[in-house]
Amino acid sequence: MTGGIDLLPTVIGVLVLAAIATSALLAFRVPGRWTPALAVLRGAVQLAIISVILTGIVSQPAWIGVALLVMFGIATGVAVRRTGGGAHMILVMATSIGAGAVVSIGTVFATGALQATPRYLLAIGAILIGNSMSIATLAGRRFTASVADRWEEVEGWLALGATPRRSTLDLARRAVREALIPSIDQTKTTGLVV
Repeated sequence: MTGGIDLLPTVIGVLVLAAIATSALLAFRVPGRWTPALAVLRGAVQLAIISVILTGIVSQPAWIGVALLVMFGIATGVAVRRTGGGAHMILVMATSIGAGAVVSIGTVFATGALQATPRYLLAIGAILIGNSMSIATLAGRRFTASVADRWEEVEGWLALGATPRRSTLDLARRAVREALIPSIDQTKTTGLVV
């Protein structure tokens, strides 16, 4: 049977998990303790709306590019906000997310790993844009924190005549490495940890 009754166990499970997460955060007085519950609510509304929109898009291949561009724009906006960056971070995040997604999508379809159908382009494109957003956000946050924590070192490099890029290059490399750890661990444990 399909319909609302099939969704009931899923809805109950999601609500219970959101309540557990919120309770744990409340118990430990973690800032942003309502964030998981609000994210679940927002996600449910978004998924309901998006599922209707995407059903129409998949049947209209010309709209897939538009959908991916909208996703890319939203991902860039989220990454910029999460890194606390201003207007100068828009180009940095857009370039990072765009490069990660375009290279990955291009490789997947160019090698024939997946058929270049509208359905796969939309699904894989969305996944890769989301992953690129997560990595760019983590790298940006880590880089910003590292520069703040090690400002004396950066200032020393600048005083010795180094360019701003050179004075923060090692910090940027470490930030990128740290940002990749969750994705690398997830890939390394595929099938072992699901």
